[in-house]
Amino acid sequence: MAAQPGLPAQTAARGLGELRLGGVRLPLPPAQALAVPVMIVAILAMMIVPLPPFLLDLLFSFNIALAIVVMLVGAYAVRPLDFAVFPAILLVTTLMRLSLNVASTRAVLMDGHTGTDAAGQVIESFAEFVVGGNFAVGIIVFSILTVINFVVVTKGAGRIAEVSARFALDAMPGKQMAIDADLNAGLIDQDEARTRRREVSQEADFFGAMDGASKFVRGDAIAGILILAINVLGGLILGMGVHGLSLAEASGNYVLLAIGDALVAQVPSLVISVAAALVVSRVGSEEDVGGQIFRQLFNVPRALGLTAGVIGLLGSVPGMPHLSFLTLAAACGWLAWWLPRQQQAAPKSEEGEPVQDKQEATWDDVTPVDVLGLELGYKLITLVDEDNGAELLSRIKGVRRKFAQEVGFLPPAVHIRDNLELRPGNYRITLKGVTIGEAECYPGMWLAINPGRATGSLPGTETKDPAFGLPAVWIDARARDGAQAAGYTVVDAATVLATHLHHLMQTQAPRLLGRAEVQQLLEHTGRVAQKLVDELVPKLLPIPRLQRVLQNLLAEGVHIRDMRSILEALAEHATGNDDAGRLTELVRRELAPALVHQIFGRTDNLPVIAVEPELEKLLLQALGDAEQPALEPGVADFFARAAAEVADQQEEMGHPACLLVPDRIRASVAAMVRKAAPRLRVLSHGEIPETSSIEISRLIGETS
Repeated sequence: MAAQPGLPAQTAARGLGELRLGGVRLPLPPAQALAVPVMIVAILAMMIVPLPPFLLDLLFSFNIALAIVVMLVGAYAVRPLDFAVFPAILLVTTLMRLSLNVASTRAVLMDGHTGTDAAGQVIESFAEFVVGGNFAVGIIVFSILTVINFVVVTKGAGRIAEVSARFALDAMPGKQMAIDADLNAGLIDQDEARTRRREVSQEADFFGAMDGASKFVRGDAIAGILILAINVLGGLILGMGVHGLSLAEASGNYVLLAIGDALVAQVPSLVISVAAALVVSRVGSEEDVGGQIFRQLFNVPRALGLTAGVIGLLGSVPGMPHLSFLTLAAACGWLAWWLPRQQQAAPKSEEGEPVQDKQEATWDDVTPVDVLGLELGYKLITLVDEDNGAELLSRIKGVRRKFAQEVGFLPPAVHIRDNLELRPGNYRITLKGVTIGEAECYPGMWLAINPGRATGSLPGTETKDPAFGLPAVWIDARARDGAQAAGYTVVDAATVLATHLHHLMQTQAPRLLGRAEVQQLLEHTGRVAQKLVDELVPKLLPIPRLQRVLQNLLAEGVHIRDMRSILEALAEHATGNDDAGRLTELVRRELAPALVHQIFGRTDNLPVIAVEPELEKLLLQALGDAEQPALEPGVADFFARAAAEVADQQEEMGHPACLLVPDRIRASVAAMVRKAAPRLRVLSHGEIPETSSIEISRLIGETS
């Protein structure tokens, strides 16, 4: 397959039947795609089909070479995921060794009486050269190799893989949040974030697979011991009983061949186990194992100097091998002298790393502030772990959807991140980097909120509902049914946090409507009224003034879902009118039926709050001039406090808190009472539909 121009030459296999070239997936040639399935079928066939000695030699040599290749690839891998296919390779190589054991066993038992070359020269060489033709030595060497492989290397690697898999799973939520934070900050793009999320998941899968794959080696060791015993016993029986050999002759042929066969299989198995240990025991992802070992082991010249002194003293003791000890001491001493000079030759940074060419600061180094952020203590990270059934992310998506449906524009995305500076169970909601709300949650517990009619007390941690300030208690799940029976509203931790977020989004709606949201709102409205949008913006009304009008509406709780009516009102009155406040009042008149319906619902009888006539006359005189309102601070403070008290009384009667005032002073009165009575809505006489009747239920300033 010819390389495509413009793509890097480095390729990496991503799966059977495809390869990735320069980030593009291309189909593998048919021969490469079928190589692994054909190899597995051939391995299984070796258990059934007799193989000649020459082919056994070739396959045993291939098995040893493959084991060495796997070990070297594992040693040069920078990250465990660079060799993510290793568990599958471990299975295939184990299966190959066992198949070769079966094939060689067949050859040994069938032709072992003819000599030690019955199963090929590889087995004969291991039997003659490695253990010197002594089957007792061979059994001992095989036993030692098995113990080293099974008890030391494989058991340690399996334990590391098990712990790494557990830690990788525990760290997944935090890593996912870190990736989301980098994505939200603009440090990475969507493709990079998708790649990192896939790597986080693959890392946990890899260590889990390695933990299970270590059982292959355990079974291989047990199978090797059993095969050796079967070969020895079967060979003696066949040699003495069938072929009439003496015990010495049968032992010289069959036992020696069985030991050679076991060693030929055990050596590659040990090499593969070492490769597994190298892969799973890595720490860091900057360089391969060889580079890490050399850099960290020989990074302290004083340790080498002390070692040279100790080895030199041992070498000077009478009876010690002076040449070997003193030679090693001299080598360590020379390294202790040479390394500091090499380190001084390379300039160092403050952190001790070689100074590299540093790039100039760029705009990429400026991290934008999240418009809407949610910071979690580490105990609350479980609330965003969807793999374990956490529902906070889906709740937040539902909050944004509900806000968009109610208020009329899509709010910015909520950027979630962990914050170790917070207490473990605390969370913080920020708007443009400023905290607008914070509280404490207890995952796994339930918040029982007293809506005012609950009876009895509950065992638990007393607190207040973070959204509305109602008295509440954090209770165990076992007390949930009892709390509901007593009249409490019981919600889980994710619902508490999502409700708090929704409440703050409602109150901070004007600040959430930025220039980008206004532009998107115009584009959305343009789908049904493009000519209206083109006529108004920016010919008659620039976007900044339109944004101010919409923010004024949101500040008083007016939804902007009917964007078409808002734009039509602005198109009618925008000519020659540069005052955003005046335009807001004119838009409110056009939205009057919707305003009344939003406050009172489907009813023509409107119970409202009014102002005592003398006080209303005073307000008209002081606030009638919209350009220069002049109301004494004491009167303004009295009016705001009285309005808040009357609003609470109105709500206790089961009516919406709505104040009715003359048209000229509506905007000033609304601004005056907004802080003291945020739930009090202020309407003007001109905003009451003709079909509705007014019922004055309370008066502000009335003396009792």
